Amino acid sequence: MQWTVTYSRKAAKQRQRLPAKIQAIMDALIREIQIGGPVRGNWKNYSKLSDLEHHCHLKQGNPTYVAIWRELKNEIKIVEFTYAGTHEKAPY
Repeated sequence: MQWTVTYSRKAAKQRQRLPAKIQAIMDALIREIQIGGPVRGNWKNYSKLSDLEHHCHLKQGNPTYVAIWRELKNEIKIVEFTYAGTHEKAPY
């Protein structure tokens, strides 16, 4: 069974403002999460922020783009992206 991936309203707006190349990288991350789940140790600077929150770098350099997502505990196999943007403004 695949994981369902959604965006918070804020993250959906942030994603639309990302450069097209970064959006494509994020789409690849989403496909991997749908198939393999939220733990993505094969991505640059991936780490668990807490038991249910994760993050990784989408692009290194200046600016560095990151994505933050969380597992929704009370629902079955759902991941919600809560942030997509530059490292400097990331809420962690």
